[in-house]
Amino acid sequence: MALKIDIITIFPEMFEGPFNQGIIKRATEKSAVEISVHNLRNYTTDKHKITDDYPFGGGGGMVMKPEPIFRAVEAIKEEKGQTMDISSISSKVILLTPQGKVFDHEIAMRLSRENHLIFLCGRYEGVDERVREKLIDEEISIGDYVLTGGEFPAMVIVDAIVRLLPNVLGCEDSYKKDSFYEGLLDYPHYTRPEEFRGMKVPDILLSGHHKKVEEWRRYKSLETTYLKRPDLMDRIELSEEDLKTLEEIKEKCKKRD
Repeated sequence: MALKIDIITIFPEMFEGPFNQGIIKRATEKSAVEISVHNLRNYTTDKHKITDDYPFGGGGGMVMKPEPIFRAVEAIKEEKGQTMDISSISSKVILLTPQGKVFDHEIAMRLSRENHLIFLCGRYEGVDERVREKLIDEEISIGDYVLTGGEFPAMVIVDAIVRLLPNVLGCEDSYKKDSFYEGLLDYPHYTRPEEFRGMKVPDILLSGHHKKVEEWRRYKSLETTYLKRPDLMDRIELSEEDLKTLEEIKEKCKKRD
């Protein structure tokens, strides 16, 4: 069954380019995912289609109104053949907000196993707190910085999720070799020509010795992670062989310094 993704936004046009290219387009054509983008203004009832208002208590900025958001989420759930009783709905409603948990590969893997995701793209100063209290199952951020809205985070998260779905990538196991799949960063990659401007491809990759190539790649993944993202090392379950290799890398770095 295809993963169903619904996105609620006041700028639906922003998704037309990114979702009609590359992996996401391929996944849609293969029926691995069904993506629908909904204009929040279509769920308003006033003639000006207003989706925001001034905050109670004063202060700068605008706040997204609860009524159209509730209508949009409830309509989408009903459309997907689910109950209108919010407390019993299995769909996962995700608010894209700087206050959310920072998105990573583990979250992407978990979300790729869901049946139905609804992303709410926040704007302005955020959403009315009643939306957060009654509708939202999870809050996600893509980093500790502020964007003008949740549209770009939605694109990033959808792309990360979709490429993990079965039969989407050309090679089924290719995502398993990506950075972060096992917690480590990726090893270096090379392609033709074998030599370019005096820079040669490592001999081991030309040797045809598959076991040695895999050992080299594992070494390089450990080395790259240790040098570039040492904070990740504490989260990774390493084998005894990995630990020995890591000690070699540390000694090599000390000598280099």
